[in-house]
Amino acid sequence: MQHHSRGLGLGYLLYGAGLGWWSLTIAPGALSVLRFGTLGLVQLPTQRTLLLCGVAALLTGVWCVVSTPASRCHAASLGINVFGMVCSVLVWASMHQRLEVLGLLAQGFRLATPIALGALAGLLCERCGVINIGIEGMMLSAACLGCIVALYTANTWLGVVAALLTGCVMAAGHAVLTIHGRVDQIISGIVLNIFAVGITGFLRRSVLLQNPRGAPAVLPTWQIPFVGDIPGLGPLLFRHQPLVYTTWLLVLVVHILLFYTPWGLRTRAVGEHPRAADTLGVHVYTIRYGNVIASGILAGLGGAWFSLETVGTFDDMMTGGKGFIALAAMIFGKWRPFGAFGGALLFGFVDALQIKLQIAGVHVPYQFLGMAPYVVTMIVLAGLIGRAVPPAAVGLPYERST
Repeated sequence: MQHHSRGLGLGYLLYGAGLGWWSLTIAPGALSVLRFGTLGLVQLPTQRTLLLCGVAALLTGVWCVVSTPASRCHAASLGINVFGMVCSVLVWASMHQRLEVLGLLAQGFRLATPIALGALAGLLCERCGVINIGIEGMMLSAACLGCIVALYTANTWLGVVAALLTGCVMAAGHAVLTIHGRVDQIISGIVLNIFAVGITGFLRRSVLLQNPRGAPAVLPTWQIPFVGDIPGLGPLLFRHQPLVYTTWLLVLVVHILLFYTPWGLRTRAVGEHPRAADTLGVHVYTIRYGNVIASGILAGLGGAWFSLETVGTFDDMMTGGKGFIALAAMIFGKWRPFGAFGGALLFGFVDALQIKLQIAGVHVPYQFLGMAPYVVTMIVLAGLIGRAVPPAAVGLPYERST
């Protein structure tokens, strides 16, 4: 643990030194302008702000290197440096131009939706002892089937229902293979992902590209009455499409169910020690089947977001690895709903930021900007290895003794 903390401390020291050196290359008179909607503008001296963030990183690096016990500095230093990194990027991107911050944050909330749904899906599975890396394939299949049904029924909500059922069916297949068939859970998930790529590509070419109907309508934006008109908070939190609000509600519901109900207690018991849970009368297979199928419903909802709440069409591989990033968010949140949602917000914000930077025309190749969410995923996972402890029985098949 101490060795891990010192490694992070050295990383913070290098980051702080690099940021400080970079700040000295910027003209002292340069200003960054951040616009917060109708709340007004904030002007910051670019060089001094970057230098301050670099000094903060250096101080946290020294703290992590010398701190005992190591756990004392980890969470605080991580939060300080994440905040400092966000501030640095915003200040750099807004140098000599205005950057709309509230719009960026609202976009981050929206882009976090499928990641949060996928993280909840993975959490439900792993809390009961089943690994599900097929979330990406479930999302992709749900996006495709949802788009097809919405197109041919001219009803977007029926498309959402079809997406939910698609995720449910694929999750049921994963459950049968891994729970009763005792197939390796990683292999089963890989099979689902490969199957999804093949079947959705076929359906797109043979059904969607040949149809004369155009494209289905996307889900409408709902402005919450009264609070939607609050300056600043209204556009940020209360003017979104329905799946965004649904995700926020599901995070709360899953948290309550998991930690404050008998079902949640049984789920956690099955994920930690299925043999002991079985001895106490908990039906392990029933719990695992229920959780895996419920995870498919959540993944299907995430798939509907891609095709029915954003663009109103389906493209090959349009999920773009968000199912795998969702698993990283789940680990980031230590298998807890609110923690996983926080991880999803982090990745969603990074995704929104790289889109904003491309639009702003910063002098960085767009390929590198597009890599940002995946780079953050690797950094987060590398920083949490050895700290995030999964349920004890995750990935282990269970067979009832006769």
